[in-house]
Amino acid sequence: MDFNIIIYVALGVLPSLTWLFYYLSKDLHPEPKRMIIKIFFWGVFISIPVFFVEIGFTNLLSLVDNINPLVWSLTYWFFIISFTEEFFKYIVIKVKVINSPHLDEPLDVMLYMVVAALGFAAIENVLYLFAPVQGHLSLGQIIDRTLLIDFFRFIGAVFLHTLCSAVIGYSLAISFCEVKGKRTILVVGILMATLLHGIYDFSIMELTGYIQYAIPIVVILTLAFLVFSGFEKLKKMKSICKIQ
Repeated sequence: MDFNIIIYVALGVLPSLTWLFYYLSKDLHPEPKRMIIKIFFWGVFISIPVFFVEIGFTNLLSLVDNINPLVWSLTYWFFIISFTEEFFKYIVIKVKVINSPHLDEPLDVMLYMVVAALGFAAIENVLYLFAPVQGHLSLGQIIDRTLLIDFFRFIGAVFLHTLCSAVIGYSLAISFCEVKGKRTILVVGILMATLLHGIYDFSIMELTGYIQYAIPIVVILTLAFLVFSGFEKLKKMKSICKIQ
């Protein structure tokens, strides 16, 4: 038996499960475990179409002649990667949660968005761990490498996914209780999540020097402030308005 696979899968989902337990502890009226598991796995499954959509758009972008490298990078990270991932995570909630009898308070929308994001981030994390490395690693080295990657993704990429989805969840919950501008509120939430997600990815992958890490830290802190403020506001709202 290849113990590498067991280690990568078991420890790969650890950051997502850790954040999942944290976020669920913030819900004063816990959701049914079966529903939580269902949405988590839908977050995992949605990564499959996301993968093919991203590859398809990347191939189309590569066909464009004489495109400026900066324009290529911005299009790739902000549209192909960030928007695609945020939109498909939202689709999970739109299809599987909206109009569900389990959706009975505003905070639920935000939490279900986070759960879907954690499912998505879990499979992304596992695949990241399977990236080939040079040379043969001992069992101890494999575990050390995996835990180190887990730590940085726990405070980085996985946290980013949950925060961006939470922003969309907050916008969606607020839009339910507004008579006018429902779509505008939701679109602003999706675009804000996409923008901050794109800035994070672009900075990490394309920039160099201290700014490569300084900007992502600012993005994470900004998102964390928005999300935790949103959590507190939604807690004070008694019920979700009916979707018109």
